[in-house]
Amino acid sequence: MTRACQGAIFTSIELVKSLIEKTSTKTGLSVVVNLMDKVYAKGREVADGFKENLPIIFDEYLPKWNYRAIPQNN
Repeated sequence: MTRACQGAIFTSIELVKSLIEKTSTKTGLSVVVNLMDKVYAKGREVADGFKENLPIIFDEYLPKWNYRAIPQNN
């Protein structure tokens, strides 16, 4: 998805949806995009210990946008 959106100026959610829908891989994997209308609360606190038990790995190229949450098997 990073390459599909590279260089684009996001002027609308529909544009972002369109760019992401065009994403595919050499092996034929494609992306399905669903827009959610729900409004989510800001500033919610996470449960105690959540951040320590779920390491976040940030991408080197776009760390603000691309990251992975790595679940731990306890």
